[in-house]
Amino acid sequence: MSKIPLSELLAHSAKVIQQVMAGQSLNSLLPMVDDRYRGGVQALSFFGLRHWSRGLALSEQLLSKKAPNPLFKSLLVLSLTLLSAEDFLALEQEQNTSATAADMPVYDAFTLVNEAVKAATLNKKTASFRGLLNACLRRYQRELVQLLSNVWQQEEVRYNFPQWWIDKLREAYPQQYERLLKAANQPASLCLRVNRRQGTVDEFKQSLIQAGIEAVQLDEDALMLPQAVPVPQIPGFAEGRFSVQDLAAQQAISMLSLQDGLRVLDACAAPGGKTSHMLEHYDLDMTILDIDERRLQRVHENLERLGLSKKYHQDNDHYHIRSLAADAADTEAWYDGRPFDVIMADVPCTAAGIVRRHPDIKWLRRPEDVAKTSKLQRTIVQALWTTLKPGGYLLYITCSIFPEEGELQAAYFSEHLVGAERLPAIGQMLAVPDENGEIKHDGFFYALFKKAN
Repeated sequence: MSKIPLSELLAHSAKVIQQVMAGQSLNSLLPMVDDRYRGGVQALSFFGLRHWSRGLALSEQLLSKKAPNPLFKSLLVLSLTLLSAEDFLALEQEQNTSATAADMPVYDAFTLVNEAVKAATLNKKTASFRGLLNACLRRYQRELVQLLSNVWQQEEVRYNFPQWWIDKLREAYPQQYERLLKAANQPASLCLRVNRRQGTVDEFKQSLIQAGIEAVQLDEDALMLPQAVPVPQIPGFAEGRFSVQDLAAQQAISMLSLQDGLRVLDACAAPGGKTSHMLEHYDLDMTILDIDERRLQRVHENLERLGLSKKYHQDNDHYHIRSLAADAADTEAWYDGRPFDVIMADVPCTAAGIVRRHPDIKWLRRPEDVAKTSKLQRTIVQALWTTLKPGGYLLYITCSIFPEEGELQAAYFSEHLVGAERLPAIGQMLAVPDENGEIKHDGFFYALFKKAN
């Protein structure tokens, strides 16, 4: 994985995961990790968080008392998660359940135990407990058959999700919840969206072939890379020939009645994937809105890289892009009174559909968050509806698989948005394997509404 000593990677990873458990996201934490460690820390953190329930359950069997402190607990659980990885894989195969070792870091057990103990010495919060860590890891090795048997009885261990999440999916998808949970612990393939203003998909595929990169075309703009490649190493990134965007997120444009010249609002726009996709296809009078000024800056950076800002600023005075940093629900703060033809409402949600890419989500979310985000979504959409012109379209989007943020929410809008007609749209997309065993997209929800004239 790296020439960096495993002990140092474990120490850094344990600290990152401890901060995740305290409520911070990997997206905010990983950029702060030193460049030398970041790749290894990301790999260990992703695997550790995907399988955290297993290490946690084992730690509770091995510790007679509460962990001395959160950092020690994080290092112990991460070490147990790695140490037991092959054992759990063998158990899954024995039980004839679907198992995958796609992202499993493989270490010799003797080396892993020694490096974990060394990792404990690298921080004063864990140094004095290195003997306890060593004892727990070696006891696991001695008693692993019994310990695995004990923890395997727990659903949280078998599915690697918090119990409330398992229960919610079982209720919503009684026939599919097991497939959903197992699929959510598989790493996601990299999906690209080709910028058609910079060339055709076939031309871009040819540049990938010349670089020795395999790509599978999924639809008119989307390519999937079966083998992971660092994005900056993919030809054409700096030149704006493509963006990274999941296939499910790329479906938004197919449901909107777009044409050149329309006045369009992308609410909750950051980081700008759907904004740029629309502008790659159409010349629009575009307004981008986001509550976070810093995230809005990312939209501008992406538009600049894709060559869209230059086109709009220089080539066509009639159409332009305006950006507003404001709360979408507070229309008095940003709405100028000119109604929109089309509104894309990619509203805040629990992000329950993108856990494959963000394994920290299942540990950051709480059961009460679903109701909170559902309430916020209603507030935002009802406010946005007042800015839509008669005959206009609003596309409601979440990257969730919880019905409260999907179909139940769409039904609420059908009943409570004045003059709303619900039109055909994709609805709930679930991230489950197809007939070939491939998971080609994340979990998303789409509902389209037209406002009566």
